[in-house]
Amino acid sequence: MRFALVGQPNCGKSTLFNQVAGYKAATGNFSGTTVTFTETKVRVLGNIVELVDLPGTYSLLGTNPAERVVLDYLVGNEVDAIINVVDATHLAQGIALTLELLELNRPLVLAVNMMDEAARQGIHIEGEKLQNILNIPVLPIIATKGQGVRNVFASALQAGKEHKNAERQRYSGELEQHISHIAALVEEVDLPIGSQALALKLLEGDPPLTEQVGRKVQGIENEVQSAVDKLCHITGRQAVWLVSKERHDLAISICDQVLVKATKRFTLRDRLDDYLLHPVFGYVFLVAILFLFFWSVNGIGGLIEKPLIQLADTLNNQLLQAFADKGLLAQILSGALQGFTGGLAIVMPYLGPFLIGLGFLEDVGYLPRIAFLMDSLMHRMGLHGKAVVPFILGYGCNVSSIMSTRIMEDKRDRFLSALLSSMVPCSARMAVIFGLAAFYLGPVYGVGIYFINIVVIALTGRIISHFLPEDSPGLILEMPVYRFPTLRTVTSKAWLRIREFIVEAWPLLIMGSVILAVMNYYQLSQITDVIFRPITWLLGLPSQVGTPLIFGILRKELSLVMLGQALGSMNFDQVLTKIQMLSYTLFVVFYIPCLATLLAIRKELGTKSMLTITGITLLVAVIVALLARIVMLPILG
Repeated sequence: MRFALVGQPNCGKSTLFNQVAGYKAATGNFSGTTVTFTETKVRVLGNIVELVDLPGTYSLLGTNPAERVVLDYLVGNEVDAIINVVDATHLAQGIALTLELLELNRPLVLAVNMMDEAARQGIHIEGEKLQNILNIPVLPIIATKGQGVRNVFASALQAGKEHKNAERQRYSGELEQHISHIAALVEEVDLPIGSQALALKLLEGDPPLTEQVGRKVQGIENEVQSAVDKLCHITGRQAVWLVSKERHDLAISICDQVLVKATKRFTLRDRLDDYLLHPVFGYVFLVAILFLFFWSVNGIGGLIEKPLIQLADTLNNQLLQAFADKGLLAQILSGALQGFTGGLAIVMPYLGPFLIGLGFLEDVGYLPRIAFLMDSLMHRMGLHGKAVVPFILGYGCNVSSIMSTRIMEDKRDRFLSALLSSMVPCSARMAVIFGLAAFYLGPVYGVGIYFINIVVIALTGRIISHFLPEDSPGLILEMPVYRFPTLRTVTSKAWLRIREFIVEAWPLLIMGSVILAVMNYYQLSQITDVIFRPITWLLGLPSQVGTPLIFGILRKELSLVMLGQALGSMNFDQVLTKIQMLSYTLFVVFYIPCLATLLAIRKELGTKSMLTITGITLLVAVIVALLARIVMLPILG
């Protein structure tokens, strides 16, 4: 059996998915986080069910990538039951999508989420009355706490086994007449949705469906256009707006019948946005929150890193002494050990706290507030506030940030977003910032590099947008309510990303260190050092750092772990000056994205865009690192 999870952004749909899937997908608080659907298999009352988490969407009109994915999936795939998740605090908005899902003539279960938040706001929902109106199972849940989840899936399983297809609500007489007429014409079209749902989509003017049906039913385009013209003449509205209005009005009418609102007590949480979104103090709080976040990551990571580095050096020295006469074997074993201990001592101490903190800010609902505050900055860079989605995702992984540029409608905006978000310091670059600059120069430098990064990205965006002039539209962004996430939610999400590092990146660190050890043994690294020598000379860096920089294109952590190996010590203050540490860190933060990111750019935007972004980021990295060397040399020496 197959269940599909459908809901609007911020309704808690992905949180519900993660409750039963063991956090195989990350949750997000704003539209665009999940661009493609995610699948897993779960056991429901002894039955194996394929569960599909579709992107958050406000409707099934197919006017943006998220809507298109949901509509195409539901139209083109057999789904035994749809679980529609709605936010109890925005019930009318959610019910409008429910009415569209009812039209698909599939088994449907309505999961009313965030019942605790609704109660806090003085909202009471008469679930039994709502169930009688919609004639489908309606169940309350609190997804973050796992309450009511079992009942939802058990009900969906029963509906799917019994093939209890939902029946749509009825609209005005004029609209129903034309729905019936078109439905009769497409009765024989073989699609998983019913003929009446297909008729509605044709009246709404869905181009892909119209083309698909037109190949099977001769003259259907003319019949649909005739119906649209008649409806416009009778009602004064285009069919797409007429259908949308009738769904909206019906959703409001239903909610008026089932919602009981008590007097709401305003608490500090309700007044937070008065301060956090203030036109002046909002930015003060933003700087303070981010500074505290990065300062905490640096403090926790620094406490863990120091003893682990000492342990790593001790183990490496003992290994070399034990295999002193083994030559190449000793170097290979030493390289493997340095790769392992580098990941353990330099990357992990910062990666864990960083991902936990980022997950907390995401789940508490602050990241969309950052998007709102950054909207004006985005416009100065030639983009709009929606572009902040790839930027925020970039702090976790640049690959996901590149993929999320799909939410940008214009190709020019997608290119500019991909270019700028590829310079955002991901969790791998974060290890370099905190493991080198912050640890040896002080936490102020670590936090300062993040703010320098924002300034440089803004200036780069300003310059590039000058050559790609175009007005960017304004931003309409839904603000989720503040929620205090559970420890399990935050840690599970962090573990998902940490596990990705352990499985994908750590073996590369070990393999890269072994390769570098072999290259050093046969003195081959001198060749690769020569390739980067013009840049390392310009930045005043030792010639040996060229090889780590080249390997860093595979994974950014390699540029730090292999740096210690190339220079002969993980205690970088013994082999690098302070100004060299700063220049090297800034160069790594901005230069060529990792291989996985480059491949994602090529897939999304093409080879030409990938090569252009590669060249621009390399140029920006050289300029920033060189300026830092010139300006900070009198201070750091």
